[in-house]
Parts: sequence; structure tokens; C-alpha cells
Amino acid sequence: MASIEFLYYSDSDLRARYRFGREAILNIVRLIEEEIRPATNRSFPISATNQVLITLRFLATGSFLQVTGDTIAGADKSTVSRIVRRVTLAIARKLDDFVKFPGTQHEKALIKQGFYDLGGFPCVIGCVDGSHIRIVAPSANECNFVNRKGYHSINIQGICDHKGKFLNVVAKWPGATHDSHIFRTSAIGLALEGTTLDDGVLLGDSGYPCLPYLMTPYNNPITVQQRRFNRAQKCTRSSIERAFGILKRRFHLLHSEIRMAPNRVCTLVAACCVLHNIAIDYNEPMGYHDEDEDQVDLGNNYQGANRGDAVRSHITNTYF
Repeated sequence: MASIEFLYYSDSDLRARYRFGREAILNIVRLIEEEIRPATNRSFPISATNQVLITLRFLATGSFLQVTGDTIAGADKSTVSRIVRRVTLAIARKLDDFVKFPGTQHEKALIKQGFYDLGGFPCVIGCVDGSHIRIVAPSANECNFVNRKGYHSINIQGICDHKGKFLNVVAKWPGATHDSHIFRTSAIGLALEGTTLDDGVLLGDSGYPCLPYLMTPYNNPITVQQRRFNRAQKCTRSSIERAFGILKRRFHLLHSEIRMAPNRVCTLVAACCVLHNIAIDYNEPMGYHDEDEDQVDLGNNYQGANRGDAVRSHITNTYF
């Protein structure tokens, strides 16, 4: 098969086609080369670099046909599909290396300051939300994947920092699952139990319970301080909405219905989140066309006890 002579493209051309410049692409290749390198040189194998480029092109466009038409001569849809599966699985396996929560006090302090500079809300170490990725109706347990808007989806939990970098991603729950359940049963939700305000808090919308480590807005703010709290909370929390918006603009595959089995979709999402963080590390452009973030507000507020009311009141009275 013909080789992709990507070194002849300018960085701007590479970004338009693959969402990354040359340096970042070569780093991605090095990252997974051992896992995807052809075992032999027989039958004109596709190089690791070309496999990565094919995969990036598919994630950027969401179209197998476009990839087969303009990326590599002679690669049919089945070949491209196998390559995408192999490469995205290799990238998804790096999730824990690139998507990780701050572990040291210094890391937390930098994030707290970054969030405070954004919206004036103190002690924040991350913003959490769910985002729905539309999928074709699966053959098994179909009703579990129908979200409140009536379409089939995977509900992805993301936590980001002030730069929009993902600190935590949970990509495994069907669309009917509530955000609060995903958070409550997640490793990060369990790990935050018992932490204090000094350790930092997350910000979430009204779909989550107010917990000592998860601050949500007042549903019916009465005082001036509560309204100030809500304004700062919303301004700061918008970081996670922007992060998901940039993720979907960068990888257009995530905008449309993905016609794959749920487990494959979850692998694709995990791989895209790893690549999203790599793009931030390399200061890659955040968007490729003028298009508002299309987060779907499913309007399903949390109903239940709020164990974090005392902490929320303390923050409100102290800072607002």
C-alpha cells in the first residue's frame, strides 16, 4: 500500500486533517508503536505511523468512507476498521497515564488557583459532569441505553481541571444511568469520601447531590450571598462543559451516531480523552469550526439528601 507522506504537509494542514501537528503525531506513534507495529514486512503491512494517521483521520471525520477515500490508497473499509480498533485500544490503555487526578498538594494548589482565577470560587480541584455520546440501538439491553431525550447513548462522566484537561473519565455506563449514580459508584467518588475542604472540592450541576466534597448550586437561592455563590459556581463549572465541547469539536466522530457496539464506543471515547489531554500538552488549537457546545441538559435534578449543606453554607458565608 502507498505510504502517507505526511512529512510533506505543513503543521496547519496536518491539524486540519488529523487534529495534531507533526511533533504531537510522532509522539503518539512512539507512545503505542510497540503495540501496533506490524509483526513482519510481508504483504505490504501498514506502518505504525500510517495506522495512527488513519485512526486520527477517522476520529476527526467520523467517516470510514472519507478515510478510505483520502488517506491511504488501497485500504478498504474493513482494513481501516481493524486499524482503528487496534490503535484506539492501544491508546485507551494509556488512560491512567494521561487522565489522572492531582496527587500532590502542589498539584492541587495549582488547580485551585487556576479555578479561582476563572470564576472566583475557592478550593476547587475539578468540575464534574456527564456527556451523552449517541449510539445506534444495541442488540442487547436496548432499553438501558435510552436517555431522557429518547435516543440511545453512552453516558460519559468527566472531571476536568481549569485548563479543560480531563482528570477522570468513566466511559462504561448506558445512557439511562443518572449522573449521580455514575459518580457515587465511581472510584473517584468513593476516594473522595472522608476528605476535607482543605483537600479541595468538585463542582457539579443540580443533577448531583451536594456533598462535603461536591458543591452544587442552591436550587432556590434566597440571600445575596447564595446568589453570588451560584454565579461563581456556574462560571467555574462551565469548564467541564467547555472541555466536552472541545472534545467533540476536535473529534467529530463523537458528534454523530456511532454505529458500533457499546464496548467499542467506550474504547473510542477513552482514546479520544487521552488524545484530548495530549493535545492540551502540545497546545494544539481547541476548535476547528464555529459551533457551540451541544451539551444536552437532561433536566434531571438530584432528589435526595444533601450531606454537603454545612460545607456549602460555610463557603457561602466565608467567601461570598
